Amino acid sequence: MAWRRFSFGMLARGVALVGLALLCVFVGLVVLYAVAPPVSTLMLGRKIEGKSYERVYVRLEDIAPVVVATVIASEDGRFCQNDGVDWGALHEVLRGAGKDGPTRGASTITMQTAKNLFLWPGRSAIRKGIEISMALVLGKVWSKAHTIEVYLNIAEWGDGLYGIEAAAQHAFHKKASQLDANEAALLATSLPNPIKRNAAHPQAFQRRLAANLVARARDNAELLDCLPR
Repeated sequence: MAWRRFSFGMLARGVALVGLALLCVFVGLVVLYAVAPPVSTLMLGRKIEGKSYERVYVRLEDIAPVVVATVIASEDGRFCQNDGVDWGALHEVLRGAGKDGPTRGASTITMQTAKNLFLWPGRSAIRKGIEISMALVLGKVWSKAHTIEVYLNIAEWGDGLYGIEAAAQHAFHKKASQLDANEAALLATSLPNPIKRNAAHPQAFQRRLAANLVARARDNAELLDCLPR
């Protein structure tokens, strides 16, 4: 019995130490990525596998405002209003979940940023819980401008293609600052499945989605309320 108590105590202590170490790594990276160009887990994964990737980091002021507005309209329409988590959308998704779990996500841009920077691919309740906690921290520590800048620079737009600058040059041979509303919308519609959705050669349904996004971004001035003009 004493051996069992000892083993459980050692295990609990070990888990606590690992958790503390991971927390320290997270805090350190949050501070580092506030001043240095961040690297996503997908980018790191490619490096570990010996694969290359393309990414050119650009500041928010070097990205066309229409791109920012369109991506927000597509990915997180309440980006400027939420604290990193859209609790209303999350509640709706959980309420409509069947026995196999939710059929759709409710990830905000901040949640996606946390996932891409610090977590592993895939879906699980544990990972989602950690993602929400990290998003709440980012929502407190980082400005909205910095969060959307980071997101646009780590989002995946194709196999080995990351960030809006590389995506713009690859798809349209333009800088991110030169994109127009339609090009921005086509890139935004690629985000849910960047491997199968090609902004340079969009399918008919993608063009329809893009047209809808152009109108939504144009008619909703609140999308950029929390960002510098």
